[in-house]
Amino acid sequence: MTLPCPGSEDDPGTPLPPSSRRRLNHCELAEQLVATYGADGDLNVAPGHELPSPEGVALALDILRGLLYPGYAGEAYLPGVPLLARVEAQLARLRVVLSQQIYRGLHHRCPVPGRVCTSCEHRAEALCDRFLAGLPALRLLLLKDVRAAYEGDPAATGTDEVVFSYPGLQAVTIYRVAHALHVLGAAIVPRMMTEQAHSETGIDIHPGATVGESFFIDHGTGVVIGETTVIGNRVRIYQGVTLGALSLPPGSARQNRGKKRHPTIEDDVIIYANATILGGDTVIGRGAVIGGNTWVTSSVPPGTHVTTPCR
Repeated sequence: MTLPCPGSEDDPGTPLPPSSRRRLNHCELAEQLVATYGADGDLNVAPGHELPSPEGVALALDILRGLLYPGYAGEAYLPGVPLLARVEAQLARLRVVLSQQIYRGLHHRCPVPGRVCTSCEHRAEALCDRFLAGLPALRLLLLKDVRAAYEGDPAATGTDEVVFSYPGLQAVTIYRVAHALHVLGAAIVPRMMTEQAHSETGIDIHPGATVGESFFIDHGTGVVIGETTVIGNRVRIYQGVTLGALSLPPGSARQNRGKKRHPTIEDDVIIYANATILGGDTVIGRGAVIGGNTWVTSSVPPGTHVTTPCR
């Protein structure tokens, strides 16, 4: 027995006013909706210019984490399969998955009509190969982040625990992957990666930010690091920290695109929970300590301890 839909003409218990009893004209509605598609050309998608797939980007990240942290992520080890053969197979798989997503990100903004653009294809493959060639150096950089987290948190029982369960390291790992792709010129995909990390960890790091070695985010929830932020080596930050830009008057934000809008954090700085540091000209000097719940919009000399708002 099929029950009537509440509020429908077949449901006698919920009468509708005469004006709402006319059936929806899908053709008329479709025409009205399609007419709005030309209102903003940037939001129109031409055939063959699909956006990167969230599932494809997530798969690429899963394969990458398996290569960067073997045994902690990605596919499980299979008995009898040599490690070298396994890594070679995963690299080949990653190249297929990642180059396709990079291609989509590039071609989505490409003016060339049609479903296939050989120029975007070649550029995506070359970009992907350059990224893959940098994986050994990227892994060595991440090992310094792992060590910084372990040495900076007495609660950590081992580096394995840090890799397997610390959201700060997960966010930094994805950021470093996305940043490498961003620097090489990938479009859309790097931001999709860091937004995946944001949704999983509550940590929002723009792929354009520059972060030095041995970076540690403790706890992490609510951390925001803006696009033009520059962070030195051995920096430690806690939950709720914002490294952001000062608000701009309406209509002027696009004019400041490409300018430095976010702060510079020099080596060996510690920033405690819920501190807010804003502005492209703001420099936190080497070895400074920024206390929790502080508001900083001007530069801080090296070695300074800030415990009250600094404007």
